[in-house]
Amino acid sequence: MTRAAVVAVDVGGTKIRTGSVIDDSVGHLREVPTPAAAGREAILDSIAEVAHAVMTDAAEAPGGPDLRWRVGLGSAGVIDPETGTVVSATDSLTGWTGTRLTAGLRDRLGLETRAVNDVHAHALGEALAGAARGTRSCLLVAAGTGIGGGLITAGRLLTGRHAAAGHIGHMPVASAQALPCPCGGVGHVEAIASGPAILAAHRLAGGGNVTSTRELAQVAAAGDAIAARAFDRAGRALGSALGGLANVLSPEAIVISGGLAGAGEPWWRPMREAFEAELIPAVRGLELAPAELGQDAALIGAASLWSADHGYSGSIDGTSDNTSEETD
Repeated sequence: MTRAAVVAVDVGGTKIRTGSVIDDSVGHLREVPTPAAAGREAILDSIAEVAHAVMTDAAEAPGGPDLRWRVGLGSAGVIDPETGTVVSATDSLTGWTGTRLTAGLRDRLGLETRAVNDVHAHALGEALAGAARGTRSCLLVAAGTGIGGGLITAGRLLTGRHAAAGHIGHMPVASAQALPCPCGGVGHVEAIASGPAILAAHRLAGGGNVTSTRELAQVAAAGDAIAARAFDRAGRALGSALGGLANVLSPEAIVISGGLAGAGEPWWRPMREAFEAELIPAVRGLELAPAELGQDAALIGAASLWSADHGYSGSIDGTSDNTSEETD
C-alpha cells in the first residue's frame, strides 16, 4: 500500500532547506546554499536537485519504495498560492519575481507542487504542531532581518487579494517617524524594529561595531546601557504595533519567531510591556509566545498544503478548496 509523502522545501536568500514529511514526521533533512545571484533557473535547479536527494534518502529506508511523493514549498517573496508564482521579491534572489515555482518544479521533478510565502509556511507549521497548536486563529510574527507575519483565522491562512497579507513590518509607527524603510517607504516598524535597524541604532549611539543581534544581546545582558536602549527602542515599537493588531484581529495566539526571538529579556520585556499597554479590555490576557519548532515550522507548514487531515488544510485565503490542481 502506498503512503503519501511530501518533499518539503524552505527557500531563503542564503540557503535551501529540504526534508521529507511522512506521517507528520520530518526527516531526511538536507541543506544547500541558495545560488541567489545565479538567477531563477539555477535556483529551481538547486531545489529540484536537493528534493531528489531527499526522496532518494527516503527510498532507501524501510517502506521507502511505497511512497507517493508531492512537493510543498515555502519561499521568500510574495507568492500567489493559486498560481504558484512569485508576485514580487527583493533583489536577494536575482530574477525571482515572476518565477513560476510550481510549474518549474513540476517540469523538473514530475511531481505535483504547491507553494506559499515562507513566513506563511512558518505560520501554518506553528499552528499545526507548535506554539499555536489547538487554536483556530493565530498571528505569527517573524522578527529578524525584516519583520514579517502570517495570519490564520477560522482555520484559514489569510493571503489576501494580492497574496501579500502579513507584511507587519510595513505598518507605520510613530516612533519610526522619518526613518527610511527597506521597502522605500518611511516610518514603518521595520525601519526601527528589525535586526539591522537595531544594530544601526546601536552604532549611531556610539556603541561600537557589533555585527549581529545575538552578540548585541549578550552585550545588553552584561549591562551595556547603549545596547539595552537599542533593544528597548525596537521592542517597544514592535510591541506597540502588535498590540494594535491584536485589537483589530483578536487572535487566540500571537507567536514570535525569527532571529530576534532569541535576544532575551532586553528585547522581550519592552516588547511585552508596549504590547500590553495597547490592548483594549476585551483582549487583555493575550500573550506573546515564542515559537517552538524552529526551522522545521516552514517544512511542516509547506507539507500541510497537501494534507486534508486537519483544520488548516484546504483553506488558503478565501478559496474553498486548496486541494485542487494548481492553475499555472
